Amino acid sequence: MSRFVVGVSGGIGSGKTTVTDLFARLGVDIIDADVIARDVVAPGTVGLSQIVAKLGKEILDEKGQLNRSLLRQRVFAEPELKAWLNQLLHPLIRQQMQQQTQAATSPYCILSVPLLVENSLAKSVDRVLIVDVSEATQLQRTVQRDNSNVEQISAIMRAQASREQRLAIADDVIQNEGGPKDLVDKVAELHQLYGKLAAQTHSVI
Repeated sequence: MSRFVVGVSGGIGSGKTTVTDLFARLGVDIIDADVIARDVVAPGTVGLSQIVAKLGKEILDEKGQLNRSLLRQRVFAEPELKAWLNQLLHPLIRQQMQQQTQAATSPYCILSVPLLVENSLAKSVDRVLIVDVSEATQLQRTVQRDNSNVEQISAIMRAQASREQRLAIADDVIQNEGGPKDLVDKVAELHQLYGKLAAQTHSVI
């Protein structure tokens, strides 16, 4: 089990995955809440069966997998559906995060959680690293990445914690307005710091 857990977060389009990929190259175990969120609604899971029971088979795509785009549209149109999904999925996701964190074997591990602030998970980690960009950069990158529209991405950003709220809980901040190459030195510096902190403490998870 890792002795030290670093929670990594940032708004949509901030570049969290790029940052955590760099830590992974240094041998750090990464627990990614986005990956877990997909796993708990994969075909054959309790999560997916309950969603189908509530919304019908039309929520599935032609391969029998969850149609995430359609579900996202439904959630934005029906606030009560978002509350129901959160009640269903959050316990499943949190259970998997705890299990994977406890199974991590690197001296410290990273728990990548987009909604670290919103779900009050900062106290569940030893240190918080925020990947920060301007809201204009968030919007531009996400529209290009997801081939989506400005209105939908703006709605997602409004539903997330504000940039100020994220920075308020940060122990460390990576500014990611540049390219991936700009991140390498900063990640290496933090890797050294977290290794030292891990040797001095025990995880609270």
